[in-house]
Amino acid sequence: MHKLPFSIVTTKIMNSVQSLFFGIREYLSPVLKNSKFKETGCITPEEFIAAGDFLVYKCPTWKWESGEVSKRRDYLPIEKQFLITKNVPCLRRVKQMEYTDEDAETQIETENGEDAWVATHSGRATTNIEEIAQIEGEEDEISKTISNIVLDDANANDKEEVDVPDINDIPDMDDIGDGVAEEDDPATLADASNTGTSAHDDGPSDKILQVRTYDVFITYDKYYQTPRMWLFGYDEHRRPLTSIQTFEDISQDYAKKTVTIETHPHLNMSLASIHPCRHAQVMKKIIEKMNEESIKKFELLQQQFGNAADSNAPPAEQAQVRVDQYLIIFLKFMSSVVPTIDYDHTICA
Repeated sequence: MHKLPFSIVTTKIMNSVQSLFFGIREYLSPVLKNSKFKETGCITPEEFIAAGDFLVYKCPTWKWESGEVSKRRDYLPIEKQFLITKNVPCLRRVKQMEYTDEDAETQIETENGEDAWVATHSGRATTNIEEIAQIEGEEDEISKTISNIVLDDANANDKEEVDVPDINDIPDMDDIGDGVAEEDDPATLADASNTGTSAHDDGPSDKILQVRTYDVFITYDKYYQTPRMWLFGYDEHRRPLTSIQTFEDISQDYAKKTVTIETHPHLNMSLASIHPCRHAQVMKKIIEKMNEESIKKFELLQQQFGNAADSNAPPAEQAQVRVDQYLIIFLKFMSSVVPTIDYDHTICA
């Protein structure tokens, strides 16, 4: 009988105990009734539904799901338990985006100390002068070869004229009938049955970009009173990704720290989850920053319209972030954790 490694068994036991603890903690937590998204960054289940409806309206790739019947939350509508978008492309791994020494920037000062500019990729190695000389030598050889080509215009008139057939002498295909045998064209695509190869070859190709895809979920966390993102990935052959492969697409600042493998609250499957312990705090700061910028724009509009009491002046509430825009901002915040998963097809709201 095959035995699992001790580390895997231990991890599974810890995940089971952790899921049980989280379930009890969420069950005992009260449901948030009063709106506090501006004060604390938290939202109520009703605000989560409103934000989800706005996200689905703005980006139809997202849709509501009901999940498993036994795992439905009574504080959410039956048909709106969580959000999902499927087959989201992931074109490259996070380590391909990592900052290297070649990406270093150097500020270049001018002689008078003004109009300084930044030289990007200052750490990149420069080309050797011998390599440049070799390239120039190759260009000289090409130039000599081209110069030896002589166009013989004098003999062009002495060549025989080619007889061009009259178009009326060309027979019609309908008059010939079936007596013409078609010649094999070597440029045509060979039949899979003749070549002995399958037309649906699953083997890797050097000319085809191997793209991973992800199903992205957003649930409401009753304990932290914020949305929570979940990820389930597939390789280019639609095989589920392992935990190690999934962490390759997560920023290393978060992998195995705030991103863990846990049981989905509405499905019978384990997924990578971005832990929401700091979501409210970060969202509060983002919303405050956006509101400050919006107020500045609002004040400029007030100056344009003159008196604030003018009926044509826009109300101050329109200048601030609305609660139904919460998930669009949340997705932009999550893109720092999973920068290569291209789920953010939302527009400016």
